[in-house]
Amino acid sequence: MRKICVIQIAGLSADIVRQHTELFAPLGMDFQPLIPPFPAVTCTAQATFRTGMDTARHGIVCNGVYSREQARVDFWNQSAHFMPPERIWSAFRRQGGTVGTICWQQSLGDDVDMILSPQPVHKHHGGMIQAFHSKPAGLYERLSETIGKTFSLFRYWGPTAGLSSTRWIAEATAAVIRLPEIRPDLLLTYLPHLDYVLQKQGPAPSKKVTKAVTELVAELTKVTAAAKEQGYELLIWGDYAITPATTPVYPNKVLREAGLMSTRDVNGMLYPDLHSSRAFAMVDHQIAHIFTRTPRDIGPAREALTGIPGIADISGHETMNHFRAGDLILTAEEGAWFAYPWWESPKQAPDYATHVDIHNKIGFDPCELFWGKLFPPTITLDTAKVRGTHGLTTAPAAWAGTLPELHQSGHAISLVALAGHLAAIMSQ
Repeated sequence: MRKICVIQIAGLSADIVRQHTELFAPLGMDFQPLIPPFPAVTCTAQATFRTGMDTARHGIVCNGVYSREQARVDFWNQSAHFMPPERIWSAFRRQGGTVGTICWQQSLGDDVDMILSPQPVHKHHGGMIQAFHSKPAGLYERLSETIGKTFSLFRYWGPTAGLSSTRWIAEATAAVIRLPEIRPDLLLTYLPHLDYVLQKQGPAPSKKVTKAVTELVAELTKVTAAAKEQGYELLIWGDYAITPATTPVYPNKVLREAGLMSTRDVNGMLYPDLHSSRAFAMVDHQIAHIFTRTPRDIGPAREALTGIPGIADISGHETMNHFRAGDLILTAEEGAWFAYPWWESPKQAPDYATHVDIHNKIGFDPCELFWGKLFPPTITLDTAKVRGTHGLTTAPAAWAGTLPELHQSGHAISLVALAGHLAAIMSQ
């Protein structure tokens, strides 16, 4: 049975590899351009890879899901059941191959042999109990003992996110590979911290970006060394290219000013009223899904958003043609990105706006990477601090591998094609 280790690196672009060729050279791999799926965001990319399907088929239309029945936005839901059940490894498992995932989004409940994924418990009166979902049971505790520390969610996202998250995952991946009774034949893992630096600093060459790439390669080397030692072949790929962010765009402010998005005043703070809203935007970096209450509201929403600086295109539902997609889909101009706020004064911001709260906000909030006040600690509301964004498919990501069947021609291939090639290799 073949053994393959897939390493997905957040924010690994063809440009980053080209700008730091000498740092990647010791890996001994020839990196190639990779066309990400649309939208080029984490959950969509990982779903595309696991299913070998495009967005219209697997239905992961961004990092969030809007339930029309509940009038509720849910970002970063970890259920694997949002996707169709077939995976690129399904035939491989039917032939007796084993599969494992480490820190992949939407992996809970997936039909695999091994899962490691953060699954915190949110306490009733606030705060969080850090916890991991572990299959088999006890694996997380065993790995933490081997590594010498537990995983910190505060280093995985938020103002203190950084290298230690990548380091723990890399060391856990290497440890799993070296455990004969645990290691799966196909292992998928995820290294995140380059993404944080690029969103904070922007993708232009700088000392901080070079430092982050140097750190990444050091941790990547730990995984590749363990993989080669245990006879694994390697496939490394990036989910998207982070590009410069200069212009935040606020579609919910536009829709609220047009009388289409409704809010409710709670102690002077404005909370979204999605039950009453005729239209609102679920935003995610450089894409926004516009959901309307009735088909009659689509025209007014389009009219309100037409001509707004920073919006490159307003297309219909057919762009993705999936029931989870918005009635309208906005894409941003180069350099622009969509911010979720709908209020005008900071005093009107809901309580969660100044905190890391990835589930209550109706859009992805990159401001969660930056401190606001330190006492008491809050995150910033200043969108001008964000320097990097993604979501468009105009800039290629990067991939490399040691699998001899993967023909590396130097020409860009799509992530769907790369996943299809791996599925064919595993089914042989």
